[in-house]
Amino acid sequence: MTAAFTPPFTPTSRHWADLSGPALTAALTERSIAVVPIGAIEHHGPHLPLRTDALVAETIATAAVERVAADGIDAWVLPTISYAKSDEHHWAPGTVWLEGTTVLDTLVDIGRSVAMTPAKTVVFVNGHGGNVMLLGWANRELRRRFGLRTFSMPATAAGAGDGLDGRPDEKGQGIHGGFSETSLVMHLAPHLVAPEMPARNIPEHIAGLTHIGFNRKPVMFGWTSDDFGPEGVIGDATGANAAHGKELYERGVDFVCEALAEIDGFVFG
Repeated sequence: MTAAFTPPFTPTSRHWADLSGPALTAALTERSIAVVPIGAIEHHGPHLPLRTDALVAETIATAAVERVAADGIDAWVLPTISYAKSDEHHWAPGTVWLEGTTVLDTLVDIGRSVAMTPAKTVVFVNGHGGNVMLLGWANRELRRRFGLRTFSMPATAAGAGDGLDGRPDEKGQGIHGGFSETSLVMHLAPHLVAPEMPARNIPEHIAGLTHIGFNRKPVMFGWTSDDFGPEGVIGDATGANAAHGKELYERGVDFVCEALAEIDGFVFG
């Protein structure tokens, strides 16, 4: 008769993939939270790395998982999904993007795999705006198909530069390669940021519209990043700095930790 498996050690890593299958299965319970960072490999102008979104999602999700685990929440971080729906940058060499249906199928397959373990909660921490609607779709698919508790959230709530305290006024249009995103990477991986910043590129005519636009305006529209100029930047990176990036990073980690604490106690009824 084969003896029941006993893990040879008490796991200290909170990285799902660092454990063996039997050790992970022994460590997980129905209260365990599987945290999946998701980003993108896409053009971010001439000054930022292609992996900006994946870097931000992975770094913040990992730090948050380690912090909440120290406080008794049974969270685990899975490997980052780096290839996602980035077809707004399809024109730019270096961008590696998947069809939306491919991304959705991937998210469902990951959820199905988690559902085969004792864990019953999946949380996506997202660093790329092009994934938002797909994650909402995936949340319901995973709930309906596998009975999982499912959640998605942004890695940061940075927003556009508001013109205060030395920040540039991006008029609500700083969404890609601008002040906040560049500042974050300056803090997280300064060696990956080019020394020359691209010129300010704000679509002023859109900023003046009441309903159509970015950053939670109610009327969405189809666009690709080269609609706004040849560099693919929408924002103003000229004043970006690592100190502001550190603030954004810390706020992002705080936010994800607070959200995971709510998720830990979340019930439907």
